[in-house]
Order: sequence, then C-alpha cells, then structure tokens
Amino acid sequence: MAEQQKSMFVTGAASGLGREVARYFANVGWFIGLADVDMAGLAETAKMLPPGMSSTHKLDVTDRAQWTKAVAEFAKHTGGHMTVLFNNAGIGTGGPIQDMTDDEIDKMIAVNLTGVISGTRACFDLLKNTPDACVLYTSSAAGIYGSAGLSVYSATKFAVRGLAEAHDIEWRHLGIKSRSLMPGFIDTNIISAVDPGSNMSGKDKLQSAGVEVSPVSIIGPAAWEAIHGANVHTTVNKMAKQLAFSARWFPNRLRKSLGLMEGLGDVVGTKP
Repeated sequence: MAEQQKSMFVTGAASGLGREVARYFANVGWFIGLADVDMAGLAETAKMLPPGMSSTHKLDVTDRAQWTKAVAEFAKHTGGHMTVLFNNAGIGTGGPIQDMTDDEIDKMIAVNLTGVISGTRACFDLLKNTPDACVLYTSSAAGIYGSAGLSVYSATKFAVRGLAEAHDIEWRHLGIKSRSLMPGFIDTNIISAVDPGSNMSGKDKLQSAGVEVSPVSIIGPAAWEAIHGANVHTTVNKMAKQLAFSARWFPNRLRKSLGLMEGLGDVVGTKP
C-alpha cells in the first residue's frame, strides 16, 4: 500500500451502511479495513471492492481483545495509519422498554455504546499518528429526538451523538476530527424482511405509513461530506433534516407528531 494512501476502518462492514461506505471510499482510492462478526458477509463486501483495496477482520465490537487484534492487523496494511474510523456497528429492536428482556437491553448497550467507545480507544493511537484523521460515528435520526417504541436504541444513539460532540472539542489540538451521521430509514436488509402475517416487508410498511425510506446509495456521499465538512453532525435524508429542524424550532409540535407514530418500532421490528 502506498504510504500516502488514505485508509478507513469500517465496523459493521458485512452489510448495510458499513458495506456501502466501504464500497464508496474504496472506489475513490481508499484502503478499507472491513470488520464484522459475519465473515461470510465480509467476504461478499470484499468482492465488491477493487482488488487489493481491503483487508478483512473478524470483530465482535463488545470484545476489547478482538478490537486490539483487529486494529493491529489493519495497521500492518497501512503503515500504522488510519485516516478514518467509521465506528458504525450497531443493533436495535423496537417495542416498549417494559417488553424488552434484560438480555436485549444489555446487548444493545454493549454493542451500540460500549463497543463504540472501545473502538475509539483501540484506534486512537493510529488516528493520532495520521494527518487529517477523523472518527465518524453512526448515530441516527433517533438521536435527534427520543423515539417512542425505540427508547433504549434512541438513548444509545443520543450517547453516540454526545461522544461525537465531546471528542471534536477534546481532540481539536491533536488534529483529529469527530463527526456523526444521523440517518433516517435507509433501504438495507434491516427493513427488507417480509412479515409472514402480512406479506409486507418492513420497507413496505414504512412507506405505506408515509415514512420516507432512502436508497442506501445516499450514505456514501453523506459520509464523505461528514468527514470533509465542518459540521459535527450530518443529517442524512429529508426525514432526518426535518426532524432536526423541528426538534430545534417546534419541539412541542414534534412531540405530538411523534406520538402519532408511536408503535412504529413494533411495526417495523427494527430501528431508524
């Protein structure tokens, strides 16, 4: 790998947003470290990238030892540099908090928050040693205003939003930027499953309820904008932009409109 080649380490790279961002950046010349627990999915992602432009790493983000190993392996490919950490891996389920199990809650916090913190810590030295480095966190439109039926998921995404804001100040003197993506619903396999009781996919249900679902191709340019722009948070798609505007200027009206959508998490069985 050329010494000056830019590089990105992507968690959750076996599918969805991670796969699309990896594909987008590899196609403009970046070397990509693909990380996930799903090795078959990682292999599929790697096939979509130009030859020689990626490495694959088995990574459970809740395991700090696996983080250490994966980052060390990635560093061998990049000469000890990492231009961007795309701290993206996350999970989520819908439903009222009283209906969630302890295991569901603990796992979601472990993956969506503790795993994200562990990743930032594991990659810090590589980022510090790389000019114009950046940590890009995947937050969510659910991190703009608390989402009924997605409360635990929403809380973890508010926490990720806080990390992005704090680290952008904390690391300013080190030359490391901190950014977040805040997408609404994106057309990935998360919402593609068909409900056996209705013959409708999650995407179909969302669209029938008047909820925007954006193509996954929107996320690559959004990630590029976030990394190279001045804003800490980048809202992705019309839904997220409207939510951010309403949360700032019309919070009471927003609470009422979101109340009408209560139970959306149950209908979809996933998260935005």
